[in-house]
Amino acid sequence: MPSIVVTIMAKTPRAGEVKTRLTPPLSPPDAAELYRCFLLDKIAQVRALAGAQAAIAYTPAEDRSVFQALAPGFLLLPQRGPDLGARLADSLGQLLALGHAAAFAIDSDTPTLPTAYLARALDLIATPETDLVLGPSEDGGYYLIGLRTPHRELFDDMPWSTSQVVPETLRRAAAKGLTVASLPSWFDIDTPEDLERLRTSLGSSPENAARHTRQFFMERR
Repeated sequence: MPSIVVTIMAKTPRAGEVKTRLTPPLSPPDAAELYRCFLLDKIAQVRALAGAQAAIAYTPAEDRSVFQALAPGFLLLPQRGPDLGARLADSLGQLLALGHAAAFAIDSDTPTLPTAYLARALDLIATPETDLVLGPSEDGGYYLIGLRTPHRELFDDMPWSTSQVVPETLRRAAAKGLTVASLPSWFDIDTPEDLERLRTSLGSSPENAARHTRQFFMERR
């Protein structure tokens, strides 16, 4: 078993249930299809990482077959818990309990995130002096968190969906005496403004980056 596991936090790409803040300008079916493209690009990215077990923590629990089809060969586990913090803590705890030396949770909303950032995260968590790796999002949240030991206090009662997520995570980590390594920040896709930025950024991205997302926009010119 690879010593490090990277799990994508994912929802079933169903119209009206994902990327609802992008409707409009997108229709609910198109927003769901775009999210499906995000997932496929993230799955390809994680699959390309050397030396890491690939996993998906999915919701809802009854849709396991959806993710079996989307990500053959990935370790699959249903998300459990009433909020994002509980689901993150539970998913990382389950993966560490399987015997992995470190576990990462990453989002599914950063299709253009450079794979080099994920590879760097694996290198950082492998160093004994690093307890926690964070990949901050530009909106104050994070696109990645990685640990070698469960620390539920990093997730409980967190002000999710605010600009205080990373500052509060760093404060709690410092209070626990954890050494934190940070990756460069990146943007995720939540709003129509983010969508337009994504469309523009794809024009300057490598041709093999975010292939499914790129195709989505090409088909809707």
